[in-house]
Amino acid sequence: MSTLNSKLTRSQQKTICSQLGTVRLKLLYKASIHGFTGAAFHQQCDKRCPTVSVGYNSSGYVFGGYTRQAFNQSGQYVNDDQAFLFSLSGEKIHKYPVISAPHAVRMISGSGPYFGETLILVHGSKQVVYSNPGKFYTFSAAEMHGNDLNLTECEVYQVEQTTELEKPWRTVIWETGKRNELMENIITYKPTVSSVAQARVLLIGPVGAGKSSFFNSINSVFRGHVTSQAISGSSATSLTTQFRTYSLKAGRQGKPLPIILCDTMGLEESKGAGLDIDDISNILKGHLSDRYQFNPSAALHSDSHGYRRSPTLKDKIHCVVYVIDACKISIMSAKLEEKLDAIRRKVNMMGIPQLVLLTKVDEACPLVEEDLTNIYRSGYIKGTVQEISARLGVPLSCIVPVKNYSEELELDVNCDILLLSAVIQMLRFVDNYFDDISDQVSITETKE
Repeated sequence: MSTLNSKLTRSQQKTICSQLGTVRLKLLYKASIHGFTGAAFHQQCDKRCPTVSVGYNSSGYVFGGYTRQAFNQSGQYVNDDQAFLFSLSGEKIHKYPVISAPHAVRMISGSGPYFGETLILVHGSKQVVYSNPGKFYTFSAAEMHGNDLNLTECEVYQVEQTTELEKPWRTVIWETGKRNELMENIITYKPTVSSVAQARVLLIGPVGAGKSSFFNSINSVFRGHVTSQAISGSSATSLTTQFRTYSLKAGRQGKPLPIILCDTMGLEESKGAGLDIDDISNILKGHLSDRYQFNPSAALHSDSHGYRRSPTLKDKIHCVVYVIDACKISIMSAKLEEKLDAIRRKVNMMGIPQLVLLTKVDEACPLVEEDLTNIYRSGYIKGTVQEISARLGVPLSCIVPVKNYSEELELDVNCDILLLSAVIQMLRFVDNYFDDISDQVSITETKE
């Protein structure tokens, strides 16, 4: 099954949420993926509440309804004096409150969201809207949906509260002096193995999770302004088609930093698309040279152009970082989870430390969007970190939330501190890798 991507824009979601308090929307049902049927809708949405149901038509109208009541298939009306219908025009919302609360929502098994006898999305398991203004809700059909009753999409979102914790679950010093200290620690870092001048960190993650954006963000911090060297953006398929090794510099004319970030193609669900898992071993062992062109339908072979036959320790990967979108962990497909699990097992067998980078935290939680220093006070972000830990089988201490630079033109101290703290964790994990290698060498020498 395809990954669920919201058709509602971020600004449209914020507009709807502004009517509901400090909340976020979690996508449950998408008709184009799950099916334009009552059965598909109820399978995804029953017993979930509160919810926002959204319809889209070919005329470009966006409209729907909100209810606090959980959907079921009883055939009965349910009372909800807080229910309302709405239509979106740009970033403005037009609300139509329920005028007969006992008839706010009806639980019909053979249809989609059923607001009284007034508005039904996916009517009778057909890709259409039923509209009857004035019965239980009052609105103008022309204003709400332009009298276009042909659905192009229907989505249902669960409304989730974003609670603020009394105490932060991690301690961070949000000061310029701390940012400067972190930068200095990175600049002066030296690998514990003398034959290696720069730690090599491999970034792996689904398409659009923010791998390339993370490099650009770290590069921006050390350049002193927002910059974009690695190709990044929004796309259904990977924008990165080559294996890239990015060396950072301390300033425009500064010396290279002791860390290289290695970027790969994004992971995709289907076979023959995105990063080939068999390429992972060659990357980890240092066989791929910079700018190797990936071929999703065939793994790298020893006779391939760009194959490094005799890699040394400095060519190998010293830490693997999984980049995960905080907005999408709950809807990550089983196939994608299987791919990540297969990669994790492969990396474990090679004894390489692993870290998870949780990106887009501001988009996932309104509290964090309002103030980035709320990141460790956000109950939602903590819950997301716990979910990642359970689903991917990694300790909580190995999951680090960050915000990449995306639409900003100027640097932000708090954003820098999160980004730099993530790099520090990577270097600590690299030290663990080199310590293990040194221990193995010592054991071998003792036996000899």
